[in-house]
Amino acid sequence: MEEKKDNKETESLSLDLNFEEIVANLVEKGGSSLFLGRYTLLEVKAVLARKNFFKEARRRQLWPLEFQLDSSEYPRQRLQIFWEKRDPERLIVDLKIKEGPFPPPRLEFNEKRSALPGQNRPGLGMGKKVLDLFAYLGRLIGCTGLLAFPAYFHNALLFSRYFHFVNPAKEGEVLAIRTGLASIPFKQIAWIVFLNCLRLDGRLYEWRAEEQAYSLSDELKDYFASRKYREEVQKACKNRKVEVDWETFNQYKISSSGAVTRSFAEKV
Repeated sequence: MEEKKDNKETESLSLDLNFEEIVANLVEKGGSSLFLGRYTLLEVKAVLARKNFFKEARRRQLWPLEFQLDSSEYPRQRLQIFWEKRDPERLIVDLKIKEGPFPPPRLEFNEKRSALPGQNRPGLGMGKKVLDLFAYLGRLIGCTGLLAFPAYFHNALLFSRYFHFVNPAKEGEVLAIRTGLASIPFKQIAWIVFLNCLRLDGRLYEWRAEEQAYSLSDELKDYFASRKYREEVQKACKNRKVEVDWETFNQYKISSSGAVTRSFAEKV
């Protein structure tokens, strides 16, 4: 009996950590011109080589590479990797947990590879490699976890393969929508939400971003695995009414490049 009581107290304690406290633990403090406050550019390149990043770049004919490390707004840092020269049009990856307009060279949208909301060019499919790199560096310096702030709903869905929302209610909200729209293709879901054609519990659904975290420590893993967190997620997910306003959505025409036009049906 004593052991069960201790387990319940531990679960309660893990959820009682407030969001600001968890987020604060995910951010490196202090000033530095080194990447993550510890690594020279040469050391970062060594990690990239160890994770087969260079091999993958050569395979995709994105070689040679140019690097740029910006620590002017530390602790917010930016490590940019370019193909051949430092040109925004040749930006391959941006090593930070924040999405942005990073158009990969040599790829264009077409009918088979169409754009998502906010996307300027197709991705290189290297997101998991970038995540692995961050996780590797994070573990080396003892980070609690990695933090993401998805600007778009579809980013949250993509991140949810590896990340969880710190707020269990937000985790449950996204899970309810994903489950309710399980029969609809991913890209169509992205545009349905972006074009304000989704109703949740009878109300217009507008995406509001919150923090998602990728666990690197036992403390954060225990928080997401706790009974209390899982119960709060299920509570927020249960009995939600998810509907698509198809009449409005079908008025939009979305090109493969992501250009959107709307036609209104004439009233008879």
